[in-house]
Amino acid sequence: MNTSTARIGYARVSTSDQNHAAQVAALEAAGCTMIRTETGSGTSLENRPELEIILDFIHPGETLVVTRIDRLARSMKDLQVIVAKLQERGANIAATEQPVDTSTAAGKAFFDMLGVFAEFETNLRRERQAEGIVAARRRGVYRGRPPTIDMDEVSARIAEGQSPTRIAHEMGISRGTVYKAKGKTGEHDKAAQGPLEVREDPAP
Repeated sequence: MNTSTARIGYARVSTSDQNHAAQVAALEAAGCTMIRTETGSGTSLENRPELEIILDFIHPGETLVVTRIDRLARSMKDLQVIVAKLQERGANIAATEQPVDTSTAAGKAFFDMLGVFAEFETNLRRERQAEGIVAARRRGVYRGRPPTIDMDEVSARIAEGQSPTRIAHEMGISRGTVYKAKGKTGEHDKAAQGPLEVREDPAP
């Protein structure tokens, strides 16, 4: 790990019942001349004022040091955002417990490999999900997400005299759904009219 440039430490814990002591000790041992601590979730870059300060004021040649990469971010997307900001300022990133140090060729290569593996894992997860859906459809157990249909709009269009074909086409639904709504509308109209009066024919 390169120790020839100014090093700024960043320690983060997720909840207030945790403390930064172990991380701070490791960062001090790594030669950090300044350490900023923060409490908050690593699942988002929002509400991370201490990290924002470091990214805004770090100088060219300096290195942002953490104990582990997940102290900075929990997703490769957020991590890449942080690294891009550091690169814009000519700064580097390093971890005390992982072989990550973008100021060295080997460390930069390892970091790039992390991005490749993360993308591969994402694509593999999507492929498995797609395969699972296909298998479920073959077994007849996959129905997909139930469609959201505005039945009030369907009924209103029927009342306007629009044809079932036109309604189905414009709303992206099946004609069967339109006929179903039409049937309910007819039942509602009959109910609104009240019971039919049955008249007996007068006796001859």
